Amino acid sequence: MSDYDVEAVDRLPFTTPEKSARYRTEDYQGAVGLNWYATDPTLQATMAYYLKPDELAVVEPHLTHIGELMGGPVARWAEETDRNPPRLERYDRWGHDISRVIMPPSFAESRRAVLDAQKALRDDARRAGMSSSLPLFASNYLLNQADIGMGCALGTGGGMVKALVAAYAPDDVRDYVLAKFESGEWEGETAQLLTERTGGSDLGALEATATRNGDAWLLNGFKWFASNCNGQAFVVLAKPEGAPDSTRGVATFLVLRTRRDGTRNGVRVRRLKDKLGTRSVASGEIEFVDAEAFLLSGEPSSDAGPSDGKGLGRMMELTNAARLGIALFALGNARRALVESLCYARSRHAFGGALIDKPLMRRKLAEMIVDAEAAQALVFDGTGAVNHRQPRQVRQRIAVPVTKLKVCRLGITMASDAIEIHGGNGYIETWPVARLLRDAQVNTIWEGPDNILCLDVRRGIERAQAHEALLQRLHDAVSVADDDETTALVGRRLGDLDAAITAWGKCNGAIAEARLFPLAQFMGDVYAGALLVEQAAWERGENGSERKALVARLYARRYLADPGPLRGLDADGDEAIDRFDELVDGALTLTHSARADA
Repeated sequence: MSDYDVEAVDRLPFTTPEKSARYRTEDYQGAVGLNWYATDPTLQATMAYYLKPDELAVVEPHLTHIGELMGGPVARWAEETDRNPPRLERYDRWGHDISRVIMPPSFAESRRAVLDAQKALRDDARRAGMSSSLPLFASNYLLNQADIGMGCALGTGGGMVKALVAAYAPDDVRDYVLAKFESGEWEGETAQLLTERTGGSDLGALEATATRNGDAWLLNGFKWFASNCNGQAFVVLAKPEGAPDSTRGVATFLVLRTRRDGTRNGVRVRRLKDKLGTRSVASGEIEFVDAEAFLLSGEPSSDAGPSDGKGLGRMMELTNAARLGIALFALGNARRALVESLCYARSRHAFGGALIDKPLMRRKLAEMIVDAEAAQALVFDGTGAVNHRQPRQVRQRIAVPVTKLKVCRLGITMASDAIEIHGGNGYIETWPVARLLRDAQVNTIWEGPDNILCLDVRRGIERAQAHEALLQRLHDAVSVADDDETTALVGRRLGDLDAAITAWGKCNGAIAEARLFPLAQFMGDVYAGALLVEQAAWERGENGSERKALVARLYARRYLADPGPLRGLDADGDEAIDRFDELVDGALTLTHSARADA
């Protein structure tokens, strides 16, 4: 606060120095400027939970640097990009359609900084002979707290493009594309194009078509919503001529921005979308006009026309990985909302004291802390990484859609809670939480909303008995947890979940479909509870701490216990209030050195 501002406030009628202190704006700095790794004990514990000590020693300096980068310049660039989003330059001065997307300088600077930091992490991990996948997942979690639009732009389809190209593309195309990725030139320059005006989630209704042209295809059609449409390589769903007009006829194609002969391909961007949020990722409408394309599939089958009939299934397998990434976006939203809420509640004074000292505020913040840690447990478990407590890896077909359903909804509710905690300030775009809510909403839509996820859970149960792998994972978690009241409660609910799946399987038709949503919610609740008691046992054995056991207990009481006829109002005491400081200290560590620009 400047001397002029202090002087102006002090001249106000009836003002005292104590009252004027309320206007010290430097007290309301929020999350930006903090080192988001150094101030996050839960993420530090998660890394120690999954990595060996020597592996942690390699990656932790990188994560500390990335935490400072994301909490500082990347977060500030994100705000600037949100105010000055990408724009489309459709035609050149001669009237030629060039469909050039102009990205703002703030986006370009942020993208370069993020990629450089992640490359340094990846290189050091490679030299140490360890996998960089989990540390990079953690670095993306930190990025998503600053800007899930950037997370989308850098993550959209890259792994999918490389996998499909390596397996199916013609040799010359494969070598060219993989070389672009190897050099880093195409990092964050890919996208998957599925959605059409008539299709939406019903991908069997899409109308884009492809006609064979030598060893390639000519693709024509219109994609209604394409994220990262300024990319260089696109994975596109279309129907080859002669294929059945159903999901069996859908095939997967690769389309590059330029043809093999170096000329511009038939890829036209009609317009960019005027979106509610995630403005930093260039989303638009793309038209393909005789665009050179390459079929990414196996040998044709007789009943599927010129494709093998597995195009949609192959895309959906890769979509499951994308869904976990979107759950990570939502987790980043939730974490940022929590940190902004804690920072504001500590600074804001009303009714004679700090907001964070009010019992109702402590109740809300405690719930946010517990929910965020449960969501973090789900999302990181979805990577399939083994931890020190449970070294057996279990492949989980339906765990990811269940996780996305639970965590993406949480990202919205926690962003909304953060706005409410900030009061009127939270509703103003120059404060940090309004954008969180705008950005969070898309996570329930990308790669399938709740109902589509529920249908995927049904497919997993009916076609692959995938629930058995999930139940096995939960039994494993409970089996290595400590023998306490919370573990016993989770164990009982695990048995109830098993019985609920069996009971659901006896339902028919519309009733079975309608009950998919509460079934998926039940799965998510028990899944998170089992992971938390597993983590609590590890933390107790590792350093004697009881904090994660507290989190597990509060979570289980809220989501898994019978509240009784009085809804728990007759309970003796309230651990969330009694041990609130312990909860907060384990969620956010604030020291002078934690603020990067201190």
